[in-house]
Amino acid sequence: MIYTSVTNFKCQNSGLPFPFFLPSNSRARNIKNRAQISLALSYSRPRLLASSPQPVALTFMVSATGWGDGLGRGKRLTKTTSKFVCNGVSKATNFENNNTNLILDKKSSQPTFFPEQKLHWDAPLKTDESIVFECETGNYHTFCPISCVSWLYQKIEDSFFLVIGTKTCGFFLQNALGVMIFAEPRYAMAELEESDISAQLNDYKELKRLCLQIKQDRNPSVIVWIGTCTTEIIKMDLESMAPKLEAELGIPIVVARANGLDYAFTQGEDTVLAAMAQRCGTLETSIIDSSVNLQSSLLSRIPDKVASLATPREAELIEKKKTNLAIAPLVLFGSLPSTVATQLTLELNRQGIQVSGWLPSQRYTELPLLGEQVYVCGINPFLSRTATTLMRRRKCKLIGAPFPIGPDGTRAWIEKICSVLNIIPQGLEDRERQVWESLEDYLQLVRGKSVFFMGDNLLEISLARFLTRCGMIVYEIGIPYMDKRYQAAELALLEKTCKEMNVPMPRIVEKPDNYYQIQRIKELKPDLTITGMAHSNPLEARGITTKWSVEFTFAQIHGFTNCRDILELVTRPLRRNQNLDSLGWKTLVK
Repeated sequence: MIYTSVTNFKCQNSGLPFPFFLPSNSRARNIKNRAQISLALSYSRPRLLASSPQPVALTFMVSATGWGDGLGRGKRLTKTTSKFVCNGVSKATNFENNNTNLILDKKSSQPTFFPEQKLHWDAPLKTDESIVFECETGNYHTFCPISCVSWLYQKIEDSFFLVIGTKTCGFFLQNALGVMIFAEPRYAMAELEESDISAQLNDYKELKRLCLQIKQDRNPSVIVWIGTCTTEIIKMDLESMAPKLEAELGIPIVVARANGLDYAFTQGEDTVLAAMAQRCGTLETSIIDSSVNLQSSLLSRIPDKVASLATPREAELIEKKKTNLAIAPLVLFGSLPSTVATQLTLELNRQGIQVSGWLPSQRYTELPLLGEQVYVCGINPFLSRTATTLMRRRKCKLIGAPFPIGPDGTRAWIEKICSVLNIIPQGLEDRERQVWESLEDYLQLVRGKSVFFMGDNLLEISLARFLTRCGMIVYEIGIPYMDKRYQAAELALLEKTCKEMNVPMPRIVEKPDNYYQIQRIKELKPDLTITGMAHSNPLEARGITTKWSVEFTFAQIHGFTNCRDILELVTRPLRRNQNLDSLGWKTLVK
């Protein structure tokens, strides 16, 4: 039995201004002594234009691996070329409808190709191309979701987080968060011992003892229990114990299962916010109507003479107040630093939109009210579970908007909210243009550069869209998990951006296999690879420029004013390479 896997295509052409690449990941069918692979070719470089009408020969580099007899006794095939001669090349094209068959014979150690084919490419660049989604079977190489404690305990100032897990969880928190003991952070570790796992101790009594100690020492407004993999495996019923303890202690206890069974470490925040959404109060429709009627009656009593004597600023505020009465409450969900949350709130205030609250709020006692008349909008692309909870459990109306990452994303985010609330946005084009002008020094460094996302924190789609708008070429977007419904607006904006920038749609690979990804990276040779910390150093040792994806999680990247921080992170390894080249250091690894 023959098993083979053709991983990558690479096309080199001396007649073109630059090479382009044809990534593929197809697998052969096992047909006795022969495996036939049909390889659909599609290009991944923009503006494939010929500089002259002379005949051009394209050479495809095919890498075939995994050749063997099905018992692990095979050998790896070497690269083999097949030439396609194209006559009269004058326009761009793609090879979607042209297949080549690769025949592997068990008696031979080399694959054989069909004879040279003549391809005539006189079709223009397709504009109706859609995004290609693929799914591999790779493992989830990512942080543990309990890392969300690191930023949530700082965001919710009157909270206390209790992580219930083993020594491994404690070691991870101590090393990853880097908080020293004498700093007395507002989180702690409830370490499970052998007696807990073997059910020799009563879980309820042990948790009650710990929560009583927390109440005496800190007296928080809420205690958040963070479940881990161990609590899932031993079937610890935290949800039934929490209400009993809450009644005894008089402190709200929120249970969030932020275990390592999730797709990405950022989904730990998603789990916590979904649990907190259940604790938000309910906004009654009658209260909204009575409040609107009262305020409208008070505003209507303002005499015309008084209004005429008001300054232009005061008159504008009166008109905005009257307009805001007809706007439904808006709640934004997603954990951001207070400064960034204030910036986004002010951007919406400029459009006459009043933000009713944030989930999470700075204090647990200030959680927003939710209900059927409340509109909600997400800030981060990894909050699909929270969005589902708000819609199904709390009956809120979700605004499906792109996420406010980059000037283009922030503008689209505000415009979508305005369109849902029947407000005409003002001055967003000028605001976005000013931001792009301020980024010109960074844009000169990234234009024409290529980037490859291996996938780590679910921010990949938004970052790829922003970098495409900056002039970069995105080869592949690896992502651990894709909720196409929640990210539908972001995907549509990515597709629109690629068409406007005249670049091909990137491949989106869900659950990427790291082995195949590394093979594709070797063939594509991107200028920058955004990856997790587990792969960064090994790739750097092989001469591949990398950037930690976790840095984008902790950096301030939302809104108009923080776009420079994104490009600062992206260009840092590129600028480092330029500085090393200027010193004459070409190779740092033997």
